[in-house]
Amino acid sequence: MRVALGVSYNGQSYDGWQSQPSGRTVQDQLEKALGKFADQRISTLCAGRTDAGVHGLMQVVHFDTSAERDPYAWVRGTNSFLPRDIAVQWAHVMSDEFHCRASALSRRYAYSLLESPVRPSVDTGRVGWVFQPLDMAAMQAAAARLLGEHDFTSFRASACQALSPVKTLMRIDISRRGAYWRFEFEANAFLHHMIRNIMGCLIVIGQGKQPPEWIDEVLAARSRDAAAPTFSPDGLYFLGPRYDTRWGLPDRTPAYDWLP
Repeated sequence: MRVALGVSYNGQSYDGWQSQPSGRTVQDQLEKALGKFADQRISTLCAGRTDAGVHGLMQVVHFDTSAERDPYAWVRGTNSFLPRDIAVQWAHVMSDEFHCRASALSRRYAYSLLESPVRPSVDTGRVGWVFQPLDMAAMQAAAARLLGEHDFTSFRASACQALSPVKTLMRIDISRRGAYWRFEFEANAFLHHMIRNIMGCLIVIGQGKQPPEWIDEVLAARSRDAAAPTFSPDGLYFLGPRYDTRWGLPDRTPAYDWLP
């Protein structure tokens, strides 16, 4: 039986998603909880890996198991063995044709950013921070230049394992509510650190240190040295993948609308 889960987590205490010998990853905690509930070892695949400190609102995983449980039992049972900062949001029994990664049409991320002369306190680790004012129009103009299919080598971490740096950015939305900025990104796939590197460039432009047209130079250079420094992981959230409606999976979790 193949089961898909939607999982949310606060990434502050973890070394990212992917399993590591330390055991301090979200995948390690989830598989340990699933194993206890199902009384058998379970290995999961995910729709998109996240780095240390990055949060997930709807990470989608799938696994195969001989343990038969009702969908909601997978939610309540697994959550009873998970730490408080990780929670299964939903579970669906799927056909063997479903693959959480290969079946995804796109992936979505959001970056939450606090603009304030004072650093974050109650929301520390959950938002990025800038103390200089940002120009929305300049950032939107730069973001528009990134849409479409491009070679994103300039926004790629040196440790990136993707076979190709060519990706298609479908959407970048920038909005503001009070002191909080929200940047939403959607693409067919993302490179390692791609969003954090784009954020670094957008903030440089928003602060007036570079014009919006500078982003064209960064893209054309195809060199990490051409772009701004990698921005903090604190405000980055994996919103989840999008799937064809035939799979019948949720599009979002309630936290999507809570995110600053």
